[in-house]
Amino acid sequence: MKTPLLLATLCAGALPWLGDSVLAAPSAAAKPSLKQVGQSPVKVFILAGQSNMEGAAVVDLTGKDYNDGHGTLATLLSDPVKGPMFKHLQDADGKWTVRHDVWDRYQREGGPLLAGPHGLGFSVYGDPHHFGPELQFGHVVGDGLSNQVLLIKTAWGGKSLDVDFRPPSSGGTVGPYYTKMLAQVREALANLKTDFPGYDGGGYEVAGFAWWHGWNDFCDAKATAAYEKNLVNLIQDLRQELKSPKLPVVIGEFTGPWLKDAKDLPAAAVAIRKAQEIVAAKPEFKGTVGFVPTRDFVRKPEDSPHPGHGHHEFGNAETYFLVGDAMGKAMLKLLPK
Repeated sequence: MKTPLLLATLCAGALPWLGDSVLAAPSAAAKPSLKQVGQSPVKVFILAGQSNMEGAAVVDLTGKDYNDGHGTLATLLSDPVKGPMFKHLQDADGKWTVRHDVWDRYQREGGPLLAGPHGLGFSVYGDPHHFGPELQFGHVVGDGLSNQVLLIKTAWGGKSLDVDFRPPSSGGTVGPYYTKMLAQVREALANLKTDFPGYDGGGYEVAGFAWWHGWNDFCDAKATAAYEKNLVNLIQDLRQELKSPKLPVVIGEFTGPWLKDAKDLPAAAVAIRKAQEIVAAKPEFKGTVGFVPTRDFVRKPEDSPHPGHGHHEFGNAETYFLVGDAMGKAMLKLLPK
């Protein structure tokens, strides 16, 4: 089976972004909370991956550049059938919800730090018009825990597991973004009071790791073949680094642009998905690693803001919402009771 032209083009080089707003200023939602609402210790969740984890879902943009608003969060909210699923994202006055029992921290590459109470504004664009799976993940985990929650996003577009995130146990050169991920986590934990002035000083617990990834390794035959081994090593090495031998890990299935009944699903995509599922099912990870199927969450390109951006799931808000929802629910099931 030949790789479609769009996929071949995108696999050949860096993944394009949707506009020139990568260095946009942090949104109003990123203002620091004045008070810690949840209990200590703060439950810390690391959300890692590449550009889909960075967040390309569209909130409320419209016009020809956004397919007249098809598949945006605002459009979905006005849908009489789907709207109720998203109603918690707006308050009674129609403003986007901000919750103070969940905090977000995202140090973008080449952009200012985003840190503040949970809501819109924590995508790579740093504006209130885009989001990633962190949005609904934070709502699910926040609803499920009485503790204060901190989400640390460590995501960079176009980064492979085989090279960029390469864990030490895989041999060769340790991936620079594996190193950067750990450095950002440690920086976040060391600066809780600075980034979140409302922090009560009651300590923290690294409670889980969520991984949504796969595109760049799918584009390379060597990386595809090594994905299972590399993902096992990533989990084991992170657990060792974080001194948490049973750290709960949720693996979001490699999603991409293929609808659930796709006839053109490349063999490499099947292999990455299978490797992710196999890793979660390994006996040594029983009860501590979960695999989250996401393929059914992809929506038609014509029903999405960016029909030509399959590598970002077409920027469809429902897709990103459902991925975050499923990964959050899977994480709650893995947490110690």
